[in-house]
Amino acid sequence: MNLPIWLIKLLFNLWPPFLGAGIRVHKLSPDFRQAEVRLKLGVGNRNYVGTHFGGSLYAMTDPFYMLMLLRQLGNDYYVWDKAGRIDYIKPGRGMVRAMFRLTDEQLAEIRAQTAAGDKHLPEMTVEIRDADDELVAAVHKTLYVRKKPDRR
Repeated sequence: MNLPIWLIKLLFNLWPPFLGAGIRVHKLSPDFRQAEVRLKLGVGNRNYVGTHFGGSLYAMTDPFYMLMLLRQLGNDYYVWDKAGRIDYIKPGRGMVRAMFRLTDEQLAEIRAQTAAGDKHLPEMTVEIRDADDELVAAVHKTLYVRKKPDRR
């Protein structure tokens, strides 16, 4: 299903886990190769000491690499999130953002590693940065990618 990019962004922004945490998809390229996600500090995502709740920081990064790879690789592939971890660098205050990018090299490597039907576990990292472009957290995602067997 090829929905217009503006509608996909709207659906992301209305998705209850994002809406409730204040997570907003700010930019999404039509080819799903780049995305920018933002999170403003508010009552619903503030922790006990007044900074961003770590779960909201992780949630703002959760589905993007998986969905971007699904769009790039197409229906011939299985793509799942396999593992993730977050390294907190400094307290997040105010607006924070995460920028996601898929390169030609990454996609070529994934296709090459899965061409014979083998699974591949690419690791992606996305940085969460504040308004001063200082690193707040780094999220490390391991994805599971495998080409689907021919069903002839």
